This record gives sequence, C-alpha cells and structure tokens, in this order.
Amino acid sequence: MSTPAHKLFSLEGKTILVTGASSELGQQIAISCSQRGARVVLTGRDMARLEQTRERMHAGDHLLVPADLTSAADRDALAQASPAIDGLVHCAGQQMLCPIHQLSEGLVTEMYNVNFLAPVMLTQLLFAAKRIAQQASIIFLLSTSAHIGTRGVGPYSAMKSAMLGIIRCLAIEQGKRKIHVNGISPSAVPTPMWGNPDDNVMLDAQRARHPLGLGTPEDVANGAIYLLSDASRLVTGTTLVMDGGAVI
Repeated sequence: MSTPAHKLFSLEGKTILVTGASSELGQQIAISCSQRGARVVLTGRDMARLEQTRERMHAGDHLLVPADLTSAADRDALAQASPAIDGLVHCAGQQMLCPIHQLSEGLVTEMYNVNFLAPVMLTQLLFAAKRIAQQASIIFLLSTSAHIGTRGVGPYSAMKSAMLGIIRCLAIEQGKRKIHVNGISPSAVPTPMWGNPDDNVMLDAQRARHPLGLGTPEDVANGAIYLLSDASRLVTGTTLVMDGGAVI
C-alpha cells in the first residue's frame, strides 16, 4: 500500500540542522521545519537572534548552538555538539556588491571563506563525526547567480557556482548510503535586507524580470521541505531553481 501524500512531506521524527538560522531565509526554513514536525538544530553567530527564531517555531526539543562558521574551531565545536541529523540545510552566507575591476584580494577571500569553505568543511566535519544519518538530505542554498551572469556579484556568483560541482560530487560519493545532496537557487526574495518592499526601486526592477513575480521566504522554505522529506528520496545531485521564471 502506498504511503499517504501528507506523510511523504512530513518531517516528523527527523532532526534537521539549519545554518544561518538567526535571520532571513535560514530563519524561515527553521520555522517551517518545526511546523512539519522536525526537531531543529539552529546555528548562527548571534545567540539572542537564535532565541528569537526559536520563539517563532513550533514547540519542540530544538537545540541552539551559536557558531561563526568561518572559524574552524567553531565548525568543529558545532559538529561535536550536533546530534545525529537527518537533514542539513546550509543557509549561512554573505553577498557583497563589487564590480570585478574594483575587487580586492581580501573581498574575494572573504566570499570564499563564507560561501564556499565554511559549508563544505562543516559538511566534512559532520561526516567525520558520524553525525549524518543514512538516507539523510543535504541542501546547499545557492542563488540564480550560480547559473547566470549578474553585474556586481562576481565573487559571490563564483562561489555559488562552485557549489554546483560539490553537490554533484558529494551526491555520487554518498549515494551508497542513500544520502541525497541538492541545492536550492532562489532569485530575489524580499526580506528585511532589501528594505521597504513597497517603495524600493531595486525590487521594482527585479519584479519586472520575474514572469511569476517575486517569491517569499515561505516559498523557499517549502522547496527545502520537499528536499528534506521522503517525497524527494530519488532526487540527488541537482538544484531546484526558484526564480519565478527569471532565468528563462
């Protein structure tokens, strides 16, 4: 007898680690995971903001572990403090606007440390500590800038593009354990970092590029729920582009 659809999309009994859970998309993904029944391990640099996220979540045995993931020591401490996890969502990241002809080595290094090295090495440490369970799901939050050229975000785009290769390689390496590895590439999603959505020239320009309009943090979280759930058990090594049609 087939499994009911609502159970396939449930996260009941799963433990999910969400990085960058103190704000923006990471916060919403943590909240949505709790609404689907998951126990969530939240990590971010600011403990007070992690507490604010937990206050918005459904009640549960959620765990808060503050960490700066650009620090090797903090990454190791997080891996050791984490329980066994059934899902890992890498949301921590940073974007900085700078045309390539004005780049400094320091800025490129910072983009590398935050957007590439930190998630890759945290994943490696979690595997080394045997914290990632059989049949787990690993999600890297990317961007449409990993797929198309975008003015002013060269280093950010390069690091997100590099994650496409990591996703494919890790999916092959971990297939024997039935672990699936995927990315989510959202386009512009209005969050507080964009400012006032009702009076915003940048957002107006973005809306004009998106046939289906701009998404919401909840839309991105729903994509994560799908990839974390048993409904996506045969999906691996790919990236879910959530862009309202902007790329096409």
